[in-house]
Amino acid sequence: MIGYKTELGKVSYSDDVIANIIGMATMECYGVVGMAAKNTTDELWQLIKVEHLNKGVKVHQKNGELSIEVFVVVEYGTKISVIANNIIQKVRYNVENFTGLKVTGITVNIEGVRF
Repeated sequence: MIGYKTELGKVSYSDDVIANIIGMATMECYGVVGMAAKNTTDELWQLIKVEHLNKGVKVHQKNGELSIEVFVVVEYGTKISVIANNIIQKVRYNVENFTGLKVTGITVNIEGVRF
């Protein structure tokens, strides 16, 4: 559970809720084909269906602040640095706006390029 305390009480979010917010924000970015997850049996990366976007996200919390990693596949012919910057801005805005949690860092891992 990820959360924070206020003078009125405690607010908690399940890890899946935070990961789904991040996954949906990432998928809205131009040039992103999909989220990627590592297949544990053969160590290969695969595209994730929309229902399981949270599997392409890792969230770490320390002192009420979040550090986020996303794993994506991008479209061939797009500028990767622009895509990564768009993902960082969109994810930070959505997480901080929807949850009130502070995002300290976002790492975008490009796991593949789709033609």
